[in-house]
Order: sequence, then structure tokens, then C-alpha cells
Amino acid sequence: MINFKIIYKILGSLLFLEAIMMLACLGVALYYGEEDTFAFLVSVLVTVLSGIILGYKGRNADNIMSRRDSYLIVTLTWTVFSLFGTIPFMVGGYLHSFTDAYFETMSGFTTTGATIIDDVEILPHGILFWRSLTHWIGGLGIVFFTIAVLPQVVGGSTKVFAAEATGPIKSKLSPRLSTSAKWIWLVYLFITFGCMAGFMLFGMNWFEGINYAMSTAATGGYSIYNDSIEHFHSPGMEYTATFFCFISGVNFTLFYCAVAKKKVRALWRDTEFRLYLILTVLFTAFIMMELVVRNHYGLEHAFRSSLFSVVSFMTTTGLFNDDAGKWPHVTWVVLAVCMLVGGCSGSTAGGMKCVRITMLFKVLRNELRQRLHPHAVLPLKISGVNITYPQRVSLLAFFTAYLLLIFISAFIMIASGIDNTNAITIAMSCIGNVGPTLGLEIGPTMSWSMLPDFAKWICTVMMLFGRLEIFSVIVCLTPSFWTEN
Repeated sequence: MINFKIIYKILGSLLFLEAIMMLACLGVALYYGEEDTFAFLVSVLVTVLSGIILGYKGRNADNIMSRRDSYLIVTLTWTVFSLFGTIPFMVGGYLHSFTDAYFETMSGFTTTGATIIDDVEILPHGILFWRSLTHWIGGLGIVFFTIAVLPQVVGGSTKVFAAEATGPIKSKLSPRLSTSAKWIWLVYLFITFGCMAGFMLFGMNWFEGINYAMSTAATGGYSIYNDSIEHFHSPGMEYTATFFCFISGVNFTLFYCAVAKKKVRALWRDTEFRLYLILTVLFTAFIMMELVVRNHYGLEHAFRSSLFSVVSFMTTTGLFNDDAGKWPHVTWVVLAVCMLVGGCSGSTAGGMKCVRITMLFKVLRNELRQRLHPHAVLPLKISGVNITYPQRVSLLAFFTAYLLLIFISAFIMIASGIDNTNAITIAMSCIGNVGPTLGLEIGPTMSWSMLPDFAKWICTVMMLFGRLEIFSVIVCLTPSFWTEN
């Protein structure tokens, strides 16, 4: 059965980490001398006290963790982190509804980036920093961060990593998972500070730079201005954001091998990266032509806007430098495909992941060949790695569940009166952790505040499903999870 003591112990330890995050925001609030100081002070005290209580309940826990425990720990971690993350919003009075506060916090931690705040510019600096920080910690994973800095906290970390990691193929840089986690987090830090330096080079101050860098590296999309990166009217910043969004959508293990070990050719030899790059180029070229012909954009403007939007949607970042809602509707179809495909596995990007799309195409190719040669044994390899039959079954199960969840949630929202296009793209945006939506009522540059509360809760659950890749959450909701040994 479930080892509740180890779950209490780990959750208590993780809450102390969340309290440290809140302390950083408290420091920002004190630096600017704004009224959110009290909100973060209360948040730190409540979170620490709760961590102590959970730690006490989990005292003398052994470190034996089953696969069942790991799924529950990961699901509860993201749920509980989001619960305590609402405290600064609620205590400070910046959001008056628990539904709105939980939606905003879950959107932050899952790096979805959808917001229900109509005017973020009225928020104090500490709250803005908190929103960006939730992105940054959630980018590679809350538990994965813990494995890197405090591996002793998460016993049986391999099982926990499997429950939280993205993509069907798990890759490591070292036999020890904690060592791999440290190297990957170093890559993450390198991308974050490199992005910050790039933004500041083109005119951002330190606060703007670190917030946009955390949002970009985490492929999240939260902004400290209502008009996102467009606020600065700087092509240099837009190209910087595009570049760092793109590399944040690359498998971090592959990126480390290509840069640190000087194996740049490994990028092109990787099947997933090739598809990621090719789709980015093709989608950018198509939208660019549409903008030049139909919207009469200049070549450079069309190229910059199309490239930025394709990369932003495909990496599920959600930053914007133009209003795609005013573009030809055929471009919406392309951007919706970007939302569905997503970035690479092992990155901070969401979506189905390019590796799964590659696998689906190869399964289809093998099926067509099998029709002609019924007795042939056809291998399926991705970058030289053989995909076993159980992995192929899991792929088809994931694809089915992904589409089914989109259909069910979109159907419920359409039945309640939400615009068809909005309902479908909202569902895709949430499960893909993308952020923007496409439609007539809620455009890609608008907040989601007009959604009814029940729709916000559907979206919140979908964000969690998407970030933990569906099955880690669904398995915890099955009766057999709680009844069978």
C-alpha cells in the first residue's frame, strides 16, 4: 500500500524550498518598499509552519518508495505547491477569488503562461517576480530541481524522475541521476543568464531582464507588461527571445553534449531535433508569405513576426511581439499545429513533443509496409535507439488520451457557450502548457478573465495533466491505485 509517511516527509521538505522562493520575493518587495511585503511575510510563515507539520507527521519514515508512491508524490507536489503559491495573491488582495489565484499559480508552475489578470502592470514588483519564479522552477520540474540540489530529500529519485520527466525516452548524462540533474540545471542556468545578458544588452534593466529571462528559459510566457515583449519595440530583444526560446525547446541533454562536449554534429544527427528545426523553418516560411501577401508586411517585419510566433507557440512559451489574432485565419491553423506538436522531450517546452510525432510517422510507415509484407519484422528507431513494442503501445495510448482530453474539455466549454475556436484552442493550450489561445472572444494577446469559474477549473486540471504528461495524474485517479497492493 501507499507509504504516507515518506510522502509527508518529502512534501514537508519541498514546502521549505517553496518558502525559500517566497523569501526571495520578499527580498524584492523590501528592495522596492512596496505593500506586497506583508503578503510574502505571511506566505513564508504559513508555508514554513505547514512544512514543519508535514515533516513531523513523516518523522521516522523509511526511504522505501514504490512506483505508486512516486506517482502520488509528483502529483501532490504540483498540486500542493500551487495551493501554497496562491497565498501571496490572496493575502495581498491582488486576486479576490481562490479560483483565479489557483489558476494563475498552476499556470505559472506548469509554465502554461495563461493569465486571468487583465492589467499586470499594476502589480507590485514582488508579485511580478513571484509569477516569473514559478515559471522558472516549474520549467525543468519541481521534483527534478530537488533531485539536483537535495537528492537525499527524494528517496527512490529514479522512480520520481520517471513520473515527472517529459518525453517517452529518458536520457541521462551520468549513471547517477543526481549528477545528471546538476549538469542539466547548469545548462538551464547558462541559458537563463545568457538570455538575461542579451536582454540587458538591448536596453532592459536588471528587473526586466531577469523576469523575461526566467519566462523565456522556462518557455512560460508570463510578462511584467501587458503587451509582452512587444512593449519594448526592439527587434534586437525579439530576436534574442526567439533564439533563447528555440534552444530552450531543445533536449537539454543533447544541448549539453553539443555545446559542452563540442559535438555540434550530434544535433543534426538527432531525429527529433531535425524535425523540430524543419517544422520551425517550414511554418515560419508559410506564415511569412501570408503576412507579406495578405497583411502587406515588409519582409523583415514579416520574417521577425512569423519566426517569433512559430517559435513561441512551438516551444509553448506564449510571449508575443505581434497580434496573431489579426492575421489570416489559415495562420491560426499553423499555430494550432505548433501548439499540438510542441518542442523536444527533455526540454522545458510542452506539447506532445517532436519525438512522439516522429514515432507516430514511423509507426504509420511501418504499418503501410506491413500491409505489403505481413510477415516482415520492421524495427522502429529514433536516433539509433530501438523503440520497443511496449513503448509503441504507450505512444498510441498517450496520443489517444491527449486527443480525448482535448475533445472532452472543448466539448464542455462549447456546450457552455464559449466560442468554438476559443474552446478548442484553450483546451489545446492548457494540455500543451502553451498559454495563448486563438479565437474571436479571447485573442492570443488577451487574458482569460472572462472564462466562467468552472472553465477555469477545467483549464487548471488540464494544465496539470499536460505538465505531468497525463498518465502520472490519471493513474492516481483510478480505483485500483488505492485498492490493489
